[in-house]
Amino acid sequence: MRVTVRLFARLREIVGANELTRKIPIDSTVIVVWNDLAREFPDLMAYQNSISTAVNTEYARMDTALMEGDEIAFLPPVSGG
Repeated sequence: MRVTVRLFARLREIVGANELTRKIPIDSTVIVVWNDLAREFPDLMAYQNSISTAVNTEYARMDTALMEGDEIAFLPPVSGG
């Protein structure tokens, strides 16, 4: 099945794109997508324990099941005042 991955801030810089389309196995979860990206872009691993995730604009956990056409967003921590 196909999903869209959206990346923000530093994650977007590492990958070199703000949006990717990925083909993933049926019954995949968010962590499957993250691990696939981290294998391709190892610098993402520095953010493994601090990112937030969303599926179809709703915050989600890494064990959230995915469906065809879902949009997964990976958001790094932000700082500011």
